[in-house]
Amino acid sequence: MNDLLRLLRLFKPYWNWAALGMGLSFITLLANVGLMAVSGWFITAMAMAGVAGVSMNYFTPAALIRLAAIVRTSGRYGERLVTHEATFRMLAELRVWFYERIEPLAPAVLEQYRSGDVLSRIRADIDTLNNVYLRLLVPVVVAALATLVFVVALLFYHPLLALLELSLLLVAGVLIPWLMNRLGHEAGQQSVETAAQLRSALVNDLQGMGELLVYGAADAHAAHVQQLSQTLAAQQQTLSRLNGVAQGALGLCANLAMWGMLVLAIPLVRDHAIAPPELAMLALFALASFEAVLPLPLAFQSLGETLAAARRIFSLADQAAAVTEPANPLPVPERLDFALRDVGFRYQLQGDAVLDGLTLDFPQGHKLAIVGVTGAGKSTLTSLLLRFREPSSGELLLGGQTIAQYSGEALRQHIAVVPQQTHLFNTTLRENLLLAKRDATDAELEAVCRTALIHDFITQQPEGYATWVGETGVRLSGGQAKRVAIARALLKPAWLLILDEPTEGLDPETATQVMANILMHVARNGQSLLLITHRAHGLEAMDQVLHLP
Repeated sequence: MNDLLRLLRLFKPYWNWAALGMGLSFITLLANVGLMAVSGWFITAMAMAGVAGVSMNYFTPAALIRLAAIVRTSGRYGERLVTHEATFRMLAELRVWFYERIEPLAPAVLEQYRSGDVLSRIRADIDTLNNVYLRLLVPVVVAALATLVFVVALLFYHPLLALLELSLLLVAGVLIPWLMNRLGHEAGQQSVETAAQLRSALVNDLQGMGELLVYGAADAHAAHVQQLSQTLAAQQQTLSRLNGVAQGALGLCANLAMWGMLVLAIPLVRDHAIAPPELAMLALFALASFEAVLPLPLAFQSLGETLAAARRIFSLADQAAAVTEPANPLPVPERLDFALRDVGFRYQLQGDAVLDGLTLDFPQGHKLAIVGVTGAGKSTLTSLLLRFREPSSGELLLGGQTIAQYSGEALRQHIAVVPQQTHLFNTTLRENLLLAKRDATDAELEAVCRTALIHDFITQQPEGYATWVGETGVRLSGGQAKRVAIARALLKPAWLLILDEPTEGLDPETATQVMANILMHVARNGQSLLLITHRAHGLEAMDQVLHLP
């Protein structure tokens, strides 16, 4: 329940909307019960007056019936409008909060999770939490208030009537929901986990469909998806059966209340303690009053699913970032003079060292090449310079101060990177380039694209720079995507340019020309260059070459 209380605290900014929705729901319920009760009294009284041949005032009850009908209709509309508005605002607040919590976890912590799983938490798990307000909070509060009102109203007629109403409302509103929660808790939790696994499998399979087809593994993965789908369907069927049983039990309690009210009220009519028309009014009042507890079994049945979704969200949001940001960061110096002093790094505390005792100076304006085989720690060094990770040992200095005293976000504003695995967003070439500089002119875009030898290809496309690249740049070849990423990095007004295998996927002639253009661009703009490569040739233009074992 701590997760539930934590959610409610997150929803605090929208409690005014939440309270308004509860109030409208409560008023609508009272109007509906009042409509049924007054209608029963009115019809019975009119019939008895007709049989007796006497007149009665039908204007007042008729007006009350019309008023109750109007309040019920307008209240239902207003309640739907306000409660859904409150829900959407709460979910929007929760998504923003969740994104702000996981953004510092990228990339070091998030890379431990499958992309489909992270997407499932952001979208499906947060959507599941609409149950907290719509299916849990509103029904419970309204049911509690309505039960109090109904029992007090019946006390004016006879304590036994109030006791009967209270007993059956407690059975329907407490005992049955409790049983549904006990019986459906495990299935609800399992359905959340199974649905998350299914989404992750679908996302990963669709992203790797080409490889699955090439290696003949598509059928095996389809069978896995089919198994997850059948498991999820079975869990949902269990929850649906429980909901059916709960609704039947509620209907039984409502009818028992109506017949019990008749049994207890008939002697009161005989003893002239209440008027005959009030017998029908009390019976319909008891029947209609169970609308207050009707949503509760489903609410508590879905509590397990809701809490499971909340735990998945909080478990990720509570992860500690790989880098601790300083409380009072130093301003980033005008020169990015880096120095590594006996730097070591391990991904696991007891694992092998990726970097061990690395010492070097990398002043502003220098061109440094890091050469080594796969796994030598070349990309790890990039993560350390970008403050995505912190050294396990030794010191990484910037301007003579430990890099831990600088804000990672502020530092990264002055660094442009072409990673080994480039990522292009599913939008146009222009929008992908403008990520580096939102106010870049067409001339600036053309200049960097010419430097990366991609401008001619772009102009040959029917839509030019407005050409869509597809999901992860699927409409481009690997070499074309790499050159777009290079152009994007060159567009950023950065002091340091980091290139991780920038010519991978390019033919030798194009690779040589691209590197020559990059070197001219760097020299012209006074930038530092960090080149990460596994190739030991073509490094004559570099100021320093570091070979990692």
